[in-house]
Amino acid sequence: MPAPDRLRQIPSITSLLARGEIRSLLARYPRAVVLGAMRRLLDVYRGEALREKGSGRSREEWTSLLLSALPDAITADEGGSLRKVINATGIVVHTNLGRAPLPGDAIRAIVDVASGYSNLEFDLTGGTRSRRLAHVEEALLELTGAESVHVVNNNAAAVFLCLAALAKGRDVIVSRGELVEIGGSFRIPEILAASGANLVEVGTTNRTRQADYERAAGPSTALLLKVHRSNFHVTGFTEEVQTADLVVLGEKLGIPVMEDLGSGAIFDFGAAGIPGTPTVKQALGRGPGIVTVSGDKLLGGPQAGIIAGRKDLVEPLKTHPLSRALRLDKLCLAALAATLRLYADERRATACVPVLGMILEGEGITRARARKLIARVRREQARSAIRDGASPAEHRPASGIARPEGGGLKMQVERSFSSPGGGAMPEIEIPTACVALSHVRVRVEELDAMLRSGKPPVVGRISKGRLLLDMRTVRDEELPGLAAAVVTAARSRTTGND
Repeated sequence: MPAPDRLRQIPSITSLLARGEIRSLLARYPRAVVLGAMRRLLDVYRGEALREKGSGRSREEWTSLLLSALPDAITADEGGSLRKVINATGIVVHTNLGRAPLPGDAIRAIVDVASGYSNLEFDLTGGTRSRRLAHVEEALLELTGAESVHVVNNNAAAVFLCLAALAKGRDVIVSRGELVEIGGSFRIPEILAASGANLVEVGTTNRTRQADYERAAGPSTALLLKVHRSNFHVTGFTEEVQTADLVVLGEKLGIPVMEDLGSGAIFDFGAAGIPGTPTVKQALGRGPGIVTVSGDKLLGGPQAGIIAGRKDLVEPLKTHPLSRALRLDKLCLAALAATLRLYADERRATACVPVLGMILEGEGITRARARKLIARVRREQARSAIRDGASPAEHRPASGIARPEGGGLKMQVERSFSSPGGGAMPEIEIPTACVALSHVRVRVEELDAMLRSGKPPVVGRISKGRLLLDMRTVRDEELPGLAAAVVTAARSRTTGND
């Protein structure tokens, strides 16, 4: 059928509004919500009609498909555009998917503080005003070993505040190999310029020596800045100045060293056999005057920027005018305080902080979870077959590899590698198990798109013609919803075409 004829089979909004099912929905939901959901579905169907898979549907079939999908589409719109998704990418700290999932203790703390008033800036003992950061300072001092700490709303803000307060109008020396862009166009040169500090570049992209810093230093130098490399690493003919050596130079010249660790951790991953990033305490032990880290990356808490270091450098930040503009709100503060309390006991932290648990989880556990998912999908397919009046026998799994007869969906457990994510440890690959999905009649890109538009939305990754669902970032309690989403996606793409 020619493309124009296929498009003419898509029903119009005017014709759909005359149907009783649509009038019923209009009686329950705002007209704009119903029309918006209809337009989005029809846009999707027009795209399908232009492809081979959609060519065989009649107007009645398209109408039936829309009527069955519309209630869920409306419900999704009513719930807003920001929603919970299942992260099956294997990237633990996924910036685009909200970074760290919070510990249960942190979630309960947020609900408790949000549901009424709190002693955010009130001393219950003395009945006087207090400082909001008093709720986290003691724990941070203990965990980092710093003389003083400060917290703002994210790590970019922490870097900006330090530069504005300590180096405005003065020089900051940075290696050319560390003039990085850290996601979302957060570029070190631009942050330096916005803070009022002057950038002084030294060395080359691949090689910077201590002598380069020393030659560039002068009376107007405020800081020697070391910046972590996010999401990449440099190999080959390279050389860089380690923090400890930069500190020695800084002490000789009387210039403090600032280090942006970015994803800096509280938990020692190196001791757990995963090298690549120091803890904040270890970083401060190398001697820099000030260190900045994120709260929602390897720490596994809410979005926050933690500044730790010498008292003479950190204390002035607390009274700087920018501190109020960048301060942490009560919900993030409650979540951060609850997360930090978990780190008082390392065993409790690894059991209760999702980021730690996912990174440290053994490959065998992810493989067992993959098998559970395949079994759940096949059970769901069998139930659907019974509802449709078909025999469920063809949906039974066989020896870890699911046969394709059940609607054409093929699944098998496949070994792969996960990433810590968030710019942390970019060279580290963690062995994992994935469920590899493909379909005998559906392009893998279509299957991926359907999962992303499902309820709940599922985000995986495509590799070598299969859609991989990485079980490292899928929790056991998410398996029922994930299995249902896979079955729905496979059925939706083949309805009317089998």
